[in-house]
Amino acid sequence: MKVFGVTGHKNMGKTTLVERLVAHFRAQGLSVSTIKHTHHAVDLEVPGTDTHRHRAAGAGEVILASGARVAILQEREGTEPEVPELLARLSPVDLVLIEGYKKSPHPKIEVWRPAEPGLKPPLATTYDSIIATAGQPVDGLAHFGADDIAGIAAFMLDHAEEVTQ
Repeated sequence: MKVFGVTGHKNMGKTTLVERLVAHFRAQGLSVSTIKHTHHAVDLEVPGTDTHRHRAAGAGEVILASGARVAILQEREGTEPEVPELLARLSPVDLVLIEGYKKSPHPKIEVWRPAEPGLKPPLATTYDSIIATAGQPVDGLAHFGADDIAGIAAFMLDHAEEVTQ
């Protein structure tokens, strides 16, 4: 299974890029999964539903299963899972795209648009795992236009990290 990340500051277009890449890779016949990091509290359930009631009663994990989808809701004690733990939970696929997790060592592309006023410097100046940019160039890194989905996709496949489960 290959792994490659997309990172960048808030509102740079990371999710849009991941969405476009997933569609591109799927059109190429590859199986793709994604991992999305967030700093926000996540609650995917509507209060009063059966799964919400299970969780509220104290269940450490709740699995909601149907013929179309399986969701696993796991309570955490304030600790964020690391990427290897999340990868171990996935079914095998050709490629996993990871949005966020800027500190994790897997290779990444940064979505960088410095024209936004008050923007912090690119993350690539801090994290060596960022090996390319989409949008605006950063000295010393491979660079792609934000709409060069085919070029970004080819680069990702060439530089993706192979992981075992």
